[in-house]
Amino acid sequence: MQTHFTAEQLANPLISEADEILRKCVHCGFCTATCPTFVLTGDERDSPRGRIWMIRDMLENDQEAPPEETGFHLDRCLTCLSCTTTCPSGVDYMHLVDIGRHHIEEKGKRDWFDSVLRKVLGTVLPRAQLAHSALFFAWLAKPLAGLFSGRVRAMLSLAPKRLRALDPVGASDARYRPKEYPAKRVALLAGCAQRAINPDINAATIALLNRFGVEVVVKKKAYCCGALSHHINDESGAKAAMRASVAAWAEELHKDGLDAVIVNTSGCGTTIKDYANLLKDDPDYAHLGAQIASMAKDVSEFLYDANLLTPLKPRAMKIAYHAACSLQHGQKITQAPKALLANAGFEVVTAKESHLCCGSAGVYNVLQPEMASQLQARKLGHINDLKADVVVAGNLGCINQLSDSDAPIMHIIELLNWAYGGDAPKELPRQ
Repeated sequence: MQTHFTAEQLANPLISEADEILRKCVHCGFCTATCPTFVLTGDERDSPRGRIWMIRDMLENDQEAPPEETGFHLDRCLTCLSCTTTCPSGVDYMHLVDIGRHHIEEKGKRDWFDSVLRKVLGTVLPRAQLAHSALFFAWLAKPLAGLFSGRVRAMLSLAPKRLRALDPVGASDARYRPKEYPAKRVALLAGCAQRAINPDINAATIALLNRFGVEVVVKKKAYCCGALSHHINDESGAKAAMRASVAAWAEELHKDGLDAVIVNTSGCGTTIKDYANLLKDDPDYAHLGAQIASMAKDVSEFLYDANLLTPLKPRAMKIAYHAACSLQHGQKITQAPKALLANAGFEVVTAKESHLCCGSAGVYNVLQPEMASQLQARKLGHINDLKADVVVAGNLGCINQLSDSDAPIMHIIELLNWAYGGDAPKELPRQ
Protein backbone atom coordinates (compact mmCIF):
# COMPACT_ATOMS: atom_id res chain seq x y z
CA MET A 1 0.00 0.00 0.00
CA GLN A 2 1.32 3.44 -0.91
CA THR A 3 1.60 5.98 1.87
CA HIS A 4 2.23 9.71 1.72
CA PHE A 5 3.32 10.77 5.18
CA THR A 6 5.45 13.89 5.48
CA ALA A 7 8.89 13.87 7.06
CA GLU A 8 7.43 15.76 9.99
CA GLN A 9 4.75 13.10 10.47
CA LEU A 10 7.28 10.27 10.24
CA ALA A 11 9.25 11.85 13.08
CA ASN A 12 6.44 10.58 15.30
CA PRO A 13 7.39 7.00 16.28
CA LEU A 14 3.77 5.81 16.10
CA ILE A 15 3.30 7.20 12.58
CA SER A 16 6.63 5.71 11.52
CA GLU A 17 5.53 2.32 12.87
CA ALA A 18 2.16 2.60 11.15
CA ASP A 19 3.84 3.52 7.86
CA GLU A 20 6.01 0.40 7.99
CA ILE A 21 2.97 -1.81 8.66
CA LEU A 22 0.78 -0.15 6.03
CA ARG A 23 3.35 -0.62 3.28
CA LYS A 24 3.16 -4.40 3.68
CA CYS A 25 -0.53 -4.54 2.73
CA VAL A 26 -1.05 -5.58 -0.93
CA HIS A 27 -4.88 -5.22 -0.97
CA CYS A 28 -5.30 -8.94 -1.72
CA GLY A 29 -8.49 -9.22 0.32
CA PHE A 30 -7.76 -12.67 1.79
CA CYS A 31 -8.50 -11.14 5.21
CA THR A 32 -12.08 -10.27 4.30
CA ALA A 33 -13.16 -13.92 4.04
CA THR A 34 -11.99 -14.70 7.57
CA CYS A 35 -13.13 -11.48 9.29
CA PRO A 36 -16.18 -12.10 11.52
CA THR A 37 -17.63 -8.61 11.18
CA PHE A 38 -17.29 -8.60 7.38
CA VAL A 39 -18.85 -12.05 7.20
CA LEU A 40 -21.86 -10.61 9.06
CA THR A 41 -22.23 -7.22 7.36
CA GLY A 42 -20.53 -7.53 3.96
CA ASP A 43 -19.37 -3.93 4.45
CA GLU A 44 -15.78 -3.36 3.32
CA ARG A 45 -15.35 -0.88 6.19
CA ASP A 46 -16.00 -3.79 8.58
CA SER A 47 -13.09 -5.75 7.10
CA PRO A 48 -9.38 -5.50 7.95
CA ARG A 49 -8.62 -4.21 4.45
CA GLY A 50 -11.22 -1.47 4.80
CA ARG A 51 -10.07 -0.51 8.27
CA ILE A 52 -6.45 -0.37 7.07
CA TRP A 53 -7.49 2.10 4.34
CA MET A 54 -9.37 4.24 6.86
CA ILE A 55 -6.47 4.23 9.33
CA ARG A 56 -4.05 5.30 6.60
CA ASP A 57 -6.30 8.14 5.46
CA MET A 58 -6.94 9.29 9.03
CA LEU A 59 -3.26 9.34 9.96
CA GLU A 60 -2.11 10.95 6.70
CA ASN A 61 -4.70 13.75 6.90
CA ASP A 62 -4.05 14.23 10.63
CA GLN A 63 -7.41 15.92 11.12
CA GLU A 64 -8.21 17.66 14.37
CA ALA A 65 -11.31 15.49 14.70
CA PRO A 66 -11.00 11.99 13.12
CA PRO A 67 -13.92 10.93 10.88
CA GLU A 68 -16.77 9.46 12.94
CA GLU A 69 -17.14 6.50 10.58
CA THR A 70 -13.50 5.54 11.15
CA GLY A 71 -14.02 5.38 14.89
CA PHE A 72 -17.31 3.52 14.42
CA HIS A 73 -15.79 0.77 12.30
CA LEU A 74 -12.63 0.45 14.40
CA ASP A 75 -14.82 0.01 17.47
CA ARG A 76 -16.65 -2.81 15.66
CA CYS A 77 -13.38 -4.70 15.15
CA LEU A 78 -13.09 -7.62 17.61
CA THR A 79 -9.27 -7.66 17.35
CA CYS A 80 -9.70 -11.43 16.99
CA LEU A 81 -6.64 -11.41 14.68
CA SER A 82 -8.09 -14.01 12.31
CA CYS A 83 -6.84 -11.71 9.55
CA THR A 84 -3.25 -12.12 10.72
CA THR A 85 -3.51 -15.89 10.35
CA THR A 86 -4.76 -15.49 6.77
CA CYS A 87 -2.60 -12.58 5.59
CA PRO A 88 0.11 -13.74 3.14
CA SER A 89 2.07 -10.49 3.54
CA GLY A 90 2.54 -10.52 7.31
CA VAL A 91 0.66 -7.27 7.95
CA ASP A 92 0.87 -6.51 11.68
CA TYR A 93 -2.79 -5.60 12.00
CA MET A 94 -2.82 -5.99 15.79
CA HIS A 95 -0.42 -3.11 16.34
CA LEU A 96 -1.79 -1.03 13.47
CA VAL A 97 -5.32 -1.06 14.90
CA ASP A 98 -3.85 -0.13 18.30
CA ILE A 99 -2.24 2.92 16.71
CA GLY A 100 -5.48 3.86 14.97
CA ARG A 101 -7.51 3.55 18.16
CA HIS A 102 -4.91 5.52 20.12
CA HIS A 103 -5.15 8.34 17.58
CA ILE A 104 -8.96 8.40 17.79
CA GLU A 105 -8.90 8.34 21.59
CA GLU A 106 -6.43 11.23 21.61
CA LYS A 107 -8.22 13.45 19.10
CA GLY A 108 -11.79 12.23 18.96
CA LYS A 109 -14.73 12.61 21.32
CA ARG A 110 -17.06 9.84 22.52
CA ASP A 111 -20.61 10.37 23.70
CA TRP A 112 -21.00 10.63 27.46
CA PHE A 113 -22.54 7.17 27.97
CA ASP A 114 -19.80 5.41 25.99
CA SER A 115 -17.12 7.30 27.92
CA VAL A 116 -18.69 6.54 31.30
CA LEU A 117 -19.26 2.87 30.46
CA ARG A 118 -15.64 2.41 29.36
CA LYS A 119 -14.45 4.13 32.53
CA VAL A 120 -16.58 1.86 34.70
CA LEU A 121 -15.43 -1.29 32.88
CA GLY A 122 -11.79 -0.19 33.09
CA THR A 123 -12.10 0.50 36.81
CA VAL A 124 -14.12 -2.55 37.89
CA LEU A 125 -13.11 -5.57 35.80
CA PRO A 126 -9.32 -5.52 36.39
CA ARG A 127 -9.93 -5.64 40.17
CA ALA A 128 -11.24 -9.03 41.25
CA GLN A 129 -12.98 -7.87 44.43
CA LEU A 130 -14.75 -5.01 42.64
CA ALA A 131 -15.64 -7.28 39.74
CA HIS A 132 -17.11 -9.87 42.12
CA SER A 133 -19.23 -7.21 43.86
CA ALA A 134 -20.45 -5.89 40.49
CA LEU A 135 -21.34 -9.43 39.42
CA PHE A 136 -23.41 -9.87 42.56
CA PHE A 137 -25.60 -6.86 41.72
CA ALA A 138 -25.78 -7.88 38.04
CA TRP A 139 -26.80 -11.39 39.11
CA LEU A 140 -29.58 -9.97 41.30
CA ALA A 141 -30.82 -7.79 38.45
CA LYS A 142 -30.43 -10.41 35.70
CA PRO A 143 -34.13 -11.45 35.77
CA LEU A 144 -34.95 -7.83 34.85
CA ALA A 145 -32.59 -7.74 31.84
CA GLY A 146 -35.54 -7.90 29.43
CA LEU A 147 -36.75 -4.51 30.68
CA PHE A 148 -33.61 -2.83 29.33
CA SER A 149 -32.03 -2.59 25.92
CA GLY A 150 -28.61 -2.22 24.34
CA ARG A 151 -25.53 -2.23 26.50
CA VAL A 152 -27.31 -2.27 29.86
CA ARG A 153 -29.23 -5.37 28.82
CA ALA A 154 -26.00 -6.95 27.55
CA MET A 155 -24.22 -6.37 30.87
CA LEU A 156 -27.05 -7.90 32.88
CA SER A 157 -27.39 -10.83 30.49
CA LEU A 158 -23.69 -11.64 30.89
CA ALA A 159 -23.98 -12.16 34.64
CA PRO A 160 -23.25 -15.83 35.41
CA LYS A 161 -26.16 -18.20 36.00
CA ARG A 162 -24.85 -18.92 39.48
CA LEU A 163 -22.64 -16.71 41.59
CA ARG A 164 -19.46 -18.33 42.90
CA ALA A 165 -17.22 -17.36 45.80
CA LEU A 166 -14.29 -15.08 44.98
CA ASP A 167 -11.24 -17.15 44.08
CA PRO A 168 -8.73 -16.98 46.96
CA VAL A 169 -5.83 -17.65 44.56
CA GLY A 170 -4.19 -14.29 43.99
CA ALA A 171 -5.46 -12.64 47.16
CA SER A 172 -1.97 -12.97 48.65
CA ASP A 173 1.48 -14.21 47.66
CA ALA A 174 1.52 -18.01 47.73
CA ARG A 175 3.60 -21.02 46.79
CA TYR A 176 1.93 -24.28 45.85
CA ARG A 177 4.49 -27.07 46.13
CA PRO A 178 4.27 -30.61 44.77
CA LYS A 179 4.75 -33.52 47.17
CA GLU A 180 8.17 -34.31 45.73
CA TYR A 181 11.04 -31.98 44.88
CA PRO A 182 9.79 -29.82 42.00
CA ALA A 183 11.03 -30.59 38.51
CA LYS A 184 9.97 -27.14 37.34
CA ARG A 185 8.90 -23.85 38.89
CA VAL A 186 6.43 -21.42 37.32
CA ALA A 187 4.52 -18.25 38.12
CA LEU A 188 0.77 -18.27 37.49
CA LEU A 189 -1.31 -15.23 36.57
CA ALA A 190 -4.29 -15.53 38.91
CA GLY A 191 -6.28 -13.11 36.77
CA CYS A 192 -8.93 -10.52 37.58
CA ALA A 193 -12.40 -11.19 36.14
CA GLN A 194 -11.65 -14.91 36.16
CA ARG A 195 -11.20 -14.87 39.93
CA ALA A 196 -14.62 -13.24 40.23
CA ILE A 197 -16.42 -15.67 37.92
CA ASN A 198 -14.84 -19.13 38.20
CA PRO A 199 -12.47 -20.08 41.03
CA ASP A 200 -12.19 -23.67 39.79
CA ILE A 201 -9.92 -22.79 36.86
CA ASN A 202 -6.97 -21.68 38.97
CA ALA A 203 -7.55 -24.52 41.44
CA ALA A 204 -7.48 -27.11 38.64
CA THR A 205 -4.39 -25.51 37.09
CA ILE A 206 -2.44 -25.63 40.35
CA ALA A 207 -3.59 -29.17 41.21
CA LEU A 208 -2.61 -30.59 37.82
CA LEU A 209 0.76 -28.86 37.72
CA ASN A 210 1.57 -29.93 41.29
CA ARG A 211 0.59 -33.53 40.52
CA PHE A 212 3.22 -33.62 37.78
CA GLY A 213 5.99 -32.04 39.80
CA VAL A 214 5.62 -28.33 39.01
CA GLU A 215 5.81 -25.75 41.78
CA VAL A 216 3.42 -22.83 41.25
CA VAL A 217 4.03 -19.31 42.54
CA VAL A 218 1.28 -16.67 42.64
CA LYS A 219 2.05 -13.01 43.25
CA LYS A 220 -0.63 -10.68 44.62
CA LYS A 221 0.78 -7.64 42.81
CA ALA A 222 0.34 -9.38 39.45
CA TYR A 223 -3.38 -8.70 39.76
CA CYS A 224 -4.15 -8.13 36.06
CA CYS A 225 -2.28 -8.39 32.76
CA GLY A 226 -3.64 -5.05 31.50
CA ALA A 227 -5.51 -6.48 28.49
CA LEU A 228 -8.99 -5.28 29.45
CA SER A 229 -7.85 -1.69 29.94
CA HIS A 230 -5.71 -1.81 26.81
CA HIS A 231 -8.62 -2.95 24.64
CA ILE A 232 -10.78 0.00 25.73
CA ASN A 233 -7.91 2.46 25.21
CA ASP A 234 -7.28 3.14 28.89
CA GLU A 235 -3.53 3.22 28.43
CA SER A 236 -2.68 4.55 31.90
CA GLY A 237 -4.66 1.76 33.58
CA ALA A 238 -3.23 -0.84 31.22
CA LYS A 239 0.38 0.23 31.73
CA ALA A 240 -0.04 0.34 35.52
CA ALA A 241 -1.24 -3.27 35.54
CA MET A 242 1.51 -4.37 33.17
CA ARG A 243 4.27 -2.74 35.22
CA ALA A 244 2.94 -4.24 38.46
CA SER A 245 2.82 -7.74 36.96
CA VAL A 246 6.25 -7.47 35.37
CA ALA A 247 7.80 -6.22 38.62
CA ALA A 248 6.20 -9.01 40.67
CA TRP A 249 7.29 -11.79 38.34
CA ALA A 250 10.76 -10.31 37.79
CA GLU A 251 11.28 -10.24 41.57
CA GLU A 252 10.45 -13.95 41.75
CA LEU A 253 12.55 -14.72 38.68
CA HIS A 254 15.65 -13.08 40.11
CA LYS A 255 15.06 -14.50 43.59
CA ASP A 256 14.44 -18.23 43.12
CA GLY A 257 14.15 -18.57 39.35
CA LEU A 258 11.23 -19.41 37.06
CA ASP A 259 10.87 -21.77 34.13
CA ALA A 260 7.82 -19.99 32.75
CA VAL A 261 4.99 -17.57 33.41
CA ILE A 262 1.80 -19.61 33.01
CA VAL A 263 -1.45 -18.10 31.79
CA ASN A 264 -4.76 -19.98 31.78
CA THR A 265 -6.81 -17.23 30.09
CA SER A 266 -5.63 -16.98 26.50
CA GLY A 267 -6.67 -13.35 26.06
CA CYS A 268 -4.27 -12.44 28.85
CA GLY A 269 -1.58 -14.64 27.32
CA THR A 270 -1.69 -12.77 24.02
CA THR A 271 -1.17 -9.47 25.84
CA ILE A 272 1.63 -10.72 28.11
CA LYS A 273 3.47 -12.16 25.11
CA ASP A 274 3.32 -8.64 23.64
CA TYR A 275 4.87 -6.90 26.65
CA ALA A 276 8.11 -6.37 24.73
CA ASN A 277 6.20 -4.10 22.36
CA LEU A 278 3.75 -2.61 24.84
CA LEU A 279 6.49 -1.54 27.25
CA LYS A 280 9.22 -0.76 24.70
CA ASP A 281 9.12 2.98 25.40
CA ASP A 282 9.32 2.59 29.18
CA PRO A 283 12.99 2.92 30.22
CA ASP A 284 12.35 1.21 33.57
CA TYR A 285 10.33 -1.74 32.27
CA ALA A 286 11.29 -2.31 28.63
CA HIS A 287 13.95 -4.93 29.37
CA LEU A 288 11.91 -6.71 32.05
CA GLY A 289 8.82 -6.62 29.85
CA ALA A 290 10.69 -8.34 27.03
CA GLN A 291 12.09 -10.91 29.46
CA ILE A 292 8.67 -11.78 30.87
CA ALA A 293 7.12 -11.86 27.39
CA SER A 294 9.67 -14.45 26.30
CA MET A 295 8.76 -16.67 29.28
CA ALA A 296 4.96 -16.48 28.95
CA LYS A 297 3.16 -19.69 28.01
CA ASP A 298 -0.45 -20.70 27.78
CA VAL A 299 -1.07 -23.57 30.20
CA SER A 300 -1.82 -25.94 27.30
CA GLU A 301 1.36 -24.85 25.53
CA PHE A 302 3.42 -25.46 28.67
CA LEU A 303 1.96 -28.92 29.33
CA TYR A 304 2.40 -29.93 25.70
CA ASP A 305 5.97 -28.64 25.36
CA ALA A 306 7.05 -30.14 28.70
CA ASN A 307 5.49 -33.51 27.77
CA LEU A 308 4.39 -34.01 31.36
CA LEU A 309 1.07 -35.81 30.89
CA THR A 310 1.15 -39.54 30.29
CA PRO A 311 -1.13 -41.16 27.65
CA LEU A 312 -4.42 -42.53 29.01
CA LYS A 313 -6.75 -45.23 27.71
CA PRO A 314 -9.53 -44.13 25.35
CA ARG A 315 -12.79 -43.20 27.05
CA ALA A 316 -16.30 -42.87 25.60
CA MET A 317 -16.59 -39.11 25.77
CA LYS A 318 -16.78 -36.73 22.82
CA ILE A 319 -15.22 -33.32 23.47
CA ALA A 320 -15.98 -30.31 21.30
CA TYR A 321 -12.90 -28.09 21.39
CA HIS A 322 -13.56 -24.38 20.90
CA ALA A 323 -10.42 -22.56 19.82
CA ALA A 324 -10.31 -19.09 21.36
CA CYS A 325 -9.18 -16.44 18.86
CA SER A 326 -6.53 -15.18 21.25
CA LEU A 327 -5.04 -18.68 21.31
CA GLN A 328 -5.28 -19.77 17.67
CA HIS A 329 -4.74 -16.37 16.04
CA GLY A 330 -3.10 -14.26 18.73
CA GLN A 331 -0.62 -16.88 19.96
CA LYS A 332 -0.71 -19.29 16.97
CA ILE A 333 -1.36 -22.25 19.27
CA THR A 334 -3.59 -24.71 17.44
CA GLN A 335 -2.44 -28.28 18.03
CA ALA A 336 -1.41 -28.40 21.71
CA PRO A 337 -4.91 -28.30 23.30
CA LYS A 338 -6.35 -30.93 20.96
CA ALA A 339 -3.29 -33.14 21.36
CA LEU A 340 -3.56 -32.98 25.16
CA LEU A 341 -7.23 -33.96 25.05
CA ALA A 342 -6.56 -36.85 22.65
CA ASN A 343 -3.64 -37.97 24.82
CA ALA A 344 -6.03 -38.07 27.79
CA GLY A 345 -8.25 -40.53 25.89
CA PHE A 346 -10.99 -38.19 24.69
CA GLU A 347 -12.51 -38.08 21.22
CA VAL A 348 -11.90 -34.53 20.02
CA VAL A 349 -14.07 -32.72 17.47
CA THR A 350 -14.16 -29.12 16.24
CA ALA A 351 -17.06 -27.12 14.86
CA LYS A 352 -17.52 -25.54 11.44
CA GLU A 353 -16.09 -22.02 11.09
CA SER A 354 -13.79 -22.68 14.04
CA HIS A 355 -11.63 -19.74 12.88
CA LEU A 356 -14.44 -17.24 13.51
CA CYS A 357 -14.85 -15.42 16.83
CA CYS A 358 -17.67 -16.25 19.27
CA GLY A 359 -18.25 -12.53 19.93
CA SER A 360 -16.82 -12.29 23.45
CA ALA A 361 -13.49 -10.54 22.77
CA GLY A 362 -12.83 -9.03 26.19
CA VAL A 363 -15.66 -6.54 26.74
CA TYR A 364 -16.76 -6.45 23.09
CA ASN A 365 -20.00 -8.25 23.99
CA VAL A 366 -20.85 -5.31 26.28
CA LEU A 367 -19.72 -2.52 23.95
CA GLN A 368 -21.06 -4.09 20.73
CA PRO A 369 -23.93 -6.32 21.93
CA GLU A 370 -25.76 -6.60 18.61
CA MET A 371 -22.76 -7.84 16.65
CA ALA A 372 -21.63 -10.03 19.54
CA SER A 373 -25.00 -11.74 19.85
CA GLN A 374 -25.05 -12.57 16.13
CA LEU A 375 -21.61 -14.17 16.38
CA GLN A 376 -22.65 -15.98 19.57
CA ALA A 377 -25.71 -17.51 17.91
CA ARG A 378 -23.68 -18.54 14.87
CA LYS A 379 -21.01 -20.20 17.01
CA LEU A 380 -23.50 -21.96 19.31
CA GLY A 381 -25.33 -23.38 16.30
CA HIS A 382 -22.15 -24.97 14.95
CA ILE A 383 -21.10 -26.31 18.36
CA ASN A 384 -24.52 -27.78 19.12
CA ASP A 385 -24.50 -29.54 15.73
CA LEU A 386 -21.59 -31.67 17.01
CA LYS A 387 -23.74 -33.36 19.70
CA ALA A 388 -20.70 -33.48 22.00
CA ASP A 389 -20.74 -34.58 25.63
CA VAL A 390 -18.66 -31.62 26.77
CA VAL A 391 -17.41 -28.36 25.26
CA VAL A 392 -14.00 -27.02 26.34
CA ALA A 393 -12.13 -23.79 25.70
CA GLY A 394 -9.01 -22.12 27.03
CA ASN A 395 -10.45 -18.67 27.66
CA LEU A 396 -12.95 -17.56 30.29
CA GLY A 397 -14.61 -15.01 28.01
CA CYS A 398 -15.46 -17.69 25.45
CA ILE A 399 -16.74 -20.02 28.19
CA ASN A 400 -19.06 -17.31 29.49
CA GLN A 401 -20.18 -16.33 26.00
CA LEU A 402 -21.03 -19.94 25.09
CA SER A 403 -22.58 -20.97 28.41
CA ASP A 404 -25.93 -21.67 26.70
CA SER A 405 -24.48 -24.52 24.63
CA ASP A 406 -26.45 -27.77 24.70
CA ALA A 407 -23.48 -29.58 26.27
CA PRO A 408 -21.82 -28.31 29.46
CA ILE A 409 -18.83 -26.04 28.83
CA MET A 410 -15.69 -25.76 30.93
CA HIS A 411 -12.03 -24.82 30.80
CA ILE A 412 -9.76 -27.42 29.21
CA ILE A 413 -7.60 -27.50 32.35
CA GLU A 414 -10.59 -28.51 34.48
CA LEU A 415 -11.24 -31.52 32.24
CA LEU A 416 -7.57 -32.51 32.08
CA ASN A 417 -7.18 -32.22 35.84
CA TRP A 418 -10.14 -34.61 36.30
CA ALA A 419 -8.77 -37.03 33.69
CA TYR A 420 -5.49 -37.24 35.60
CA GLY A 421 -6.97 -37.88 39.02
CA GLY A 422 -8.29 -34.51 40.15
CA ASP A 423 -11.73 -33.38 41.23
CA ALA A 424 -14.55 -33.68 38.71
CA PRO A 425 -15.67 -30.32 37.30
CA LYS A 426 -19.07 -29.23 38.59
CA GLU A 427 -20.35 -29.00 35.02
CA LEU A 428 -19.27 -32.54 34.08
CA PRO A 429 -22.14 -34.93 33.27
CA ARG A 430 -22.44 -37.77 35.75
CA GLN A 431 -20.53 -40.82 34.61
